[in-house]
Amino acid sequence: MIKVSDQAKAKAIQLMTEDGFKPFEDYIRVGVKSGGCSGLEYVLKFDNEKTDSDQIFEDNDIKIIVDKKSILYLAGTTLEYSGGLNGKGFIFNNPNASRTCGCGESFSL
Repeated sequence: MIKVSDQAKAKAIQLMTEDGFKPFEDYIRVGVKSGGCSGLEYVLKFDNEKTDSDQIFEDNDIKIIVDKKSILYLAGTTLEYSGGLNGKGFIFNNPNASRTCGCGESFSL
């Protein structure tokens, strides 16, 4: 469902540990909400609780949790991390997005 690159895994482990989360037990919560310059924007945060409307996926030893409303928008997405000069942060490589904004934080289908 959602893939995690090696760079994203390394950064997620570092940030989760710094924030007091357990990287191999807790989750990265990924979702989609209305907003951004392209209509939909990504949501990413660390979480240690699961709800009944969540699905858990695991890739590269990282647990991703996604609410049921966001699953269709995120199918096949790869979570990557860039630390380059053009900006630092997590990047969603989403094959479902027909258009993305310049910052990469929002998209449309």
